Amino acid sequence: MDVLLNLSLNGLATGMLIFLLAAGLTLILGLMDVLNFAHGGLFAWGAYSGIWIYSKTGSFFIGILGAILVGFLLGILTERWIIKPVYGNHVQQILITLGLMLVLSEMLKVVWGPNQISANPPDYLVGSWEIGGVIIIKYRLFIIFVGLLVFAAVQFLLSKTKIGLVVRAGVMNKEMVQALGINIQKVFMFVFMIGAGMAALGGVLLGPYSGVIHAEMGLEFAILAFIVVVIGGMGNFKGSLLAAALVGLSGSFMAYYVPDLALAANMLLMAVVLVFRPQGLFGMKG
Repeated sequence: MDVLLNLSLNGLATGMLIFLLAAGLTLILGLMDVLNFAHGGLFAWGAYSGIWIYSKTGSFFIGILGAILVGFLLGILTERWIIKPVYGNHVQQILITLGLMLVLSEMLKVVWGPNQISANPPDYLVGSWEIGGVIIIKYRLFIIFVGLLVFAAVQFLLSKTKIGLVVRAGVMNKEMVQALGINIQKVFMFVFMIGAGMAALGGVLLGPYSGVIHAEMGLEFAILAFIVVVIGGMGNFKGSLLAAALVGLSGSFMAYYVPDLALAANMLLMAVVLVFRPQGLFGMKG
């Protein structure tokens, strides 16, 4: 039982990190119909910039805020200068965002060097609690809490605010929203900025979780994020949370019980879901 609980906690923590990356990807795909393969690069930049700020200031909280601000800035620049010229053309979006992904990864090496960088959690998140013989690692619990908090905040934004109403309407019918006099381009920029900020937040939280960060981490997690988007349903925010949890849990349990299949577990999970629900768990047909 102790092993099951620890594997579940580890899987949920990993799932929340994937969710922070996939949720922004889901919003961008759902509203803007943009296939952004550079999203993992924003994740990696959030990790590097946040850990660097943390090392310079000694404050993990300031490092998190710094990473989110870097994500916002890169999101705005990416939407304005890279994505805007290729709206409506998926082939060009794939090519240009893949190119941007490579550029962002190489720029990390230019700024911080090609070697891995170690990252440790702050002192107050080091260690664990023992409850009923079960070891609960503080930092993993912290990641789960942050992931759920972000989900609740974005869900509130989408369902209870005016800007959320505009975003949801834009997902359903962008042309109608624009016909009502709403500047859909500003909405696009806002959504892209929020998505990039969540990706950067996931990146900076991953650092102390894995112990090291490296320039290729963005590509690795971007693949998982796209799997989550497909499983949860294209453009479905709630679906991304459940799918991320499933991906995290399947990876954790498979790595422990059947290590040889750990890498294929998520692809198999996606294949099974697509066989029975091609639109994803929460996606709409068509």
